[in-house]
Amino acid sequence: MIRKGFKMKLYPGMAEEYEKRHNELWPEMQDMIHEHGGKNYTIFLDKETNVLYGYIELEDAKKWAESADTPINRKWWDFMADIMDTNPDNSPVSTDLLEVFHLD
Repeated sequence: MIRKGFKMKLYPGMAEEYEKRHNELWPEMQDMIHEHGGKNYTIFLDKETNVLYGYIELEDAKKWAESADTPINRKWWDFMADIMDTNPDNSPVSTDLLEVFHLD
């Protein structure tokens, strides 16, 4: 199992909308995450900076990387592009975080 941490950034004033959209996460998106080995997925928000901190456990990094090219993931990126920093292909600007400590 691989633990992956990352950060993204919301546009100002978009925290409620971001949470709403994730509370209504499409079943197809949930299925895709699980089918590509994602589990225990959590996203945290720092309200002062609008920075999102994500955590997900992965079965296989290569399998997870393939999820980016699924039609449902591309549709999700397009759906979220108006409320957060994105790249030209509408993927979220995401920076991987370095794990420096873990305790079970």
